[in-house]
Amino acid sequence: MKNFLLTIFLVFFPLICLSDNLRVIDGDSIVLNGKKIRFHGIDTPELKQFCLKGNKKIACGLEVKKILIKYIGNDIPECLNKGKDIYKRILAECFINGQSISKYLVRSGHAFAYRKYSSKFIKDEDFAKKNKLGLWALKFEYPWNFRKKLK
Repeated sequence: MKNFLLTIFLVFFPLICLSDNLRVIDGDSIVLNGKKIRFHGIDTPELKQFCLKGNKKIACGLEVKKILIKYIGNDIPECLNKGKDIYKRILAECFINGQSISKYLVRSGHAFAYRKYSSKFIKDEDFAKKNKLGLWALKFEYPWNFRKKLK
């Protein structure tokens, strides 16, 4: 019985520790080791934002957050700091197993290339749009326009 409990502890304890180091805020923001990080060069729907699939409302902001959580899994991202934004968040491109999280989100249609700040992910967005992936299969409002209406 002791060995069984020890095995369970050793298997699940790292997962508990990882969750203390990483928290997903929304589709393009995380807290890593107590530091707020905003993914540079992309934008995703806000948590309170909805999209339409035909006549059906979809909580697309919440869906993108879930997709990001699933993509990260139990891994801890490695992030390259690109500076800070006006909200004092670190702007960074983050990677899981050497793969850019931002590139994945944009290329799969779950994020937009934030052209106002970067041109890095435009080709990935063009690919997703052409293939009607993710958000491109829905009727949506760009997140930057949605936020303007909240002010």
